[in-house]
Amino acid sequence: MLSIELHVAQRDELETIENLMQFYTYDFSEWLPLKLGESGFFSILPMPDYWRKPATRPFLIKVNGELAGFVTVDEDTHLQGARYNIGYLFVSRRFRGQGVARFVVSTLLSRLPGQWQIFHIEANQPARLFWVAVMPTLCAAGFTRHSLTVDGHSCTFYRFESPLPSP
Repeated sequence: MLSIELHVAQRDELETIENLMQFYTYDFSEWLPLKLGESGFFSILPMPDYWRKPATRPFLIKVNGELAGFVTVDEDTHLQGARYNIGYLFVSRRFRGQGVARFVVSTLLSRLPGQWQIFHIEANQPARLFWVAVMPTLCAAGFTRHSLTVDGHSCTFYRFESPLPSP
């Protein structure tokens, strides 16, 4: 059985997340024309402005005590009324298909009740299949689905409310 932990990343752990962004970007290069730089790394700019935003909440994911990925929550929303957005969600390949991402999202929703949006680019079939499967189980009260174009990419957005935890 897996022991999955989600903990708030501290300031000194933001570099770890930025390192993991190389793998996140590598995965995305399957669906977007992202290029490796001459150094062999993707040209990812440091994100100090993103980390400084009060609404940005970075988390590290650990499985059985081992670093397994990261997730961020921010307020960069595209749907009116939504407060929270999953900015980035990355689970390393070794831990995919084992319920890690589902646990992470469920935990975030219980910690941050309120109006949410979650989205993925349509070209990312694994994300599309994941969200289609988990949205009905995460949002018992229902959700709405929207198609929008963001930065020239067709995207699917889910909009819903995460209720306060029961006492």
